[in-house]
Amino acid sequence: MKRVRVRYAPSPTGHLHIGNARTALFNYLFAKHYEGDFVLRIEDTDLERNVEGGEESQLYYMHWLGIDPDESPKNPGAYGPYRQMERLAIYQKHTEWLIEKGFAYKCYCTSEELDEDYQKQVEAGVAATRYNRKCLHLSKELLEDNHQKQLPYTVRIRVPDNDTYTFHDMIRGDVTFESKDIGDWVLVKANGIPTYNYAVVIDDHLMAITHVFRGEEHLSNTPKQLMLYRMFGWEVPQFAHMTLIVNEQRKKLSKRDNSIMQYMSQYKDLGYLPQAMFNFMALLGWSPDGEQEIYSPEELVKVFDEKRLSKSPSMFDKQKLTWVNNRYIKEMPLADVVALCKPFLQKEFDLSSHSEVWIEKLVALFHDQLSYGHQITELAALFFSAPETLEEDAKEALAWETTPVIAKAFIEYLPSEWTVENLKLAMDAVKNETKIKGKPLFMGLRAATTGQCHGPDLMSTIFLLGKDEVSKRLNQI
Repeated sequence: MKRVRVRYAPSPTGHLHIGNARTALFNYLFAKHYEGDFVLRIEDTDLERNVEGGEESQLYYMHWLGIDPDESPKNPGAYGPYRQMERLAIYQKHTEWLIEKGFAYKCYCTSEELDEDYQKQVEAGVAATRYNRKCLHLSKELLEDNHQKQLPYTVRIRVPDNDTYTFHDMIRGDVTFESKDIGDWVLVKANGIPTYNYAVVIDDHLMAITHVFRGEEHLSNTPKQLMLYRMFGWEVPQFAHMTLIVNEQRKKLSKRDNSIMQYMSQYKDLGYLPQAMFNFMALLGWSPDGEQEIYSPEELVKVFDEKRLSKSPSMFDKQKLTWVNNRYIKEMPLADVVALCKPFLQKEFDLSSHSEVWIEKLVALFHDQLSYGHQITELAALFFSAPETLEEDAKEALAWETTPVIAKAFIEYLPSEWTVENLKLAMDAVKNETKIKGKPLFMGLRAATTGQCHGPDLMSTIFLLGKDEVSKRLNQI
């Protein structure tokens, strides 16, 4: 079997999007499963959309996820350059060959002429508008005259009249297109920069790419690329067009959809774990054989099977993601969870009066509950200020006639040596003295000290609040 080589080829137009991250991940898993090469190529020919730092951002968040390319602009191999704008001379050489062989031609039509002809076709009821081939048959004299005048031109491919393009998609099976449905499309823009469908074919061939995993939105690009492979006489890579990612309403994930965070930067900034994101995204459009859902990257590489890629859209399940991330956090050593949470606590609260031991005990209290790092600020807020508004069940518990009795008694039994064990003894003493037990005792005391009716271990919570703060809150009941 030929050595597997796949590529992820983003445009440097911004942060790493969830859809692009999944594309990179599936390419990576496939390459590593077959002990092949994972190539990162930067498709930077859309100059207007490129943003400063876009390439660095892609590389940074891919590395954060653990998807490191074997070859890239930062780690070049034998198939460079790895940025398209550094490959213009390569494209130009191939363009000259296509024109010489009659597979392509120069088009001097202005945008105004093209718009006018397009409008005429629309008015005539043409559904699939296309270029009218006006420049296909220009005389040598006119071509020479245009050249002498240095008129701007694009280069168009001469689409064969009655060709059929069939390829086997690794996910969808056999797919067929007819050349009659495609007009003479532009290979090279007037500024000399190749279009996507042109450059990608040359790059994939010269970089020895064997398999192409990409989103289904690229399916319609495939016949244009296949005609170039045929013209050049090159072997076609195997294609796999992955299904859409949809939101919980089963609508295509749109960058304007604010109901879902869509960039890796957002997840990192909220304290999601890269290995959990890696795991979660692997299950977006691929399913393992069996019921297991938590996998290490190494396990995913081992079990990845391209035959199990889904033919149906993949739903981005936010609850599933938080569940996966929680599972990973639960397995982390407490010291690592503290390291994850502490920056969020420092940003949100004044920790100057709290020791490292206190911070560690605080994080430990919520360790099993945490779904992402930033969540600690919501969970821990009660330790830094009393809640301004109470939920209905807390209001109800504070209104019980037993709650002031418990509060008053607990103040009397607050231990001088402030430990969780001594607080448990104080609680037992309150129960014996007041004869109040069960829900009225525990929920009443929790509502009185935290303003909540539910939460982690009550005595540990009271311990972390500290004696002065507990006394202050109980005296207000």
